[in-house]
Amino acid sequence: MSNSNENANANANSNANSSSEDYELTYKVGVAENNNSKFRKTMEDVHTYVENFASRLDWGYFAIFDGHAGSQASKWCGANLHRYLEQKILEDETRDLRDALNASFVHADNEINNSLEGNSGCTAAVCVLRWEIPETTVPSEDETMNLQQHKRMLYTANVGDTRIVLFRNGNSIRLTYDHKASDILELQRVEKAGGLIMKSRVNGMLAVTRSLGDKFFDSLVVANPFTTSVEITTSDQFLIIACDGLWDVIDDHEACEMIKDMTDPNEAAKMLVRYALENGTTDNITVMVILLDSSQEPLEE
Repeated sequence: MSNSNENANANANSNANSSSEDYELTYKVGVAENNNSKFRKTMEDVHTYVENFASRLDWGYFAIFDGHAGSQASKWCGANLHRYLEQKILEDETRDLRDALNASFVHADNEINNSLEGNSGCTAAVCVLRWEIPETTVPSEDETMNLQQHKRMLYTANVGDTRIVLFRNGNSIRLTYDHKASDILELQRVEKAGGLIMKSRVNGMLAVTRSLGDKFFDSLVVANPFTTSVEITTSDQFLIIACDGLWDVIDDHEACEMIKDMTDPNEAAKMLVRYALENGTTDNITVMVILLDSSQEPLEE
């Protein structure tokens, strides 16, 4: 597992649990981050990724948490959210993973609000990449499954404005939803719950309308994530997960175009961080790039 909340200057992080001597994963992960000291004194972003997630070969968990009002909530999520999700997966492997993600987000929100002092909160963007056997698949006569019958699925969940973008067949596909006070649907939800949107902020203070933590906002700022599921195909090249420190200065497709010919995910992540710094971002920046090798078959346990 890789977990970082240190103030690094576009540092790449590797996974200590990798066993690449025995096999090669069908994805490669690169991370870069910068606290942007010109504008920010502290680093409130945290990222985590876990290879062979849930003790399953070639599964992956990838997440970025963008903290506000301190880094307590983002650090807590970086250290714990994947553990709750893994537990829910292992309790019932037939459960829809989107439901498990929602339950994990809500559980994390409750734990943060009950265990941490203050009003720290964070946005969150989480991906789980795993192999599945289609429901229509029929075992062979000896009751074994052909590995080629497996499909690779990506599940995502987010609260706030940290994004996940998939680059497929030359097109950028956003897999998240920006939960901002400027969004009309979120504005209506907040007002229905008894809150006010002033200057595009919840009660004039918080720019995002969904997060983990932020207990003083009670039911106005909720933890239920936007979730998606998508089958990964040979047309899928990579994923970008990044906080708003990147997306404030570049759109989804431009970011994808910038790194589409790069083969090193660490260098790709560093390039996007440098671009954000050079183009006036005023926030912490964390970027994770996951290169997908869709030509490979699932690894045999």
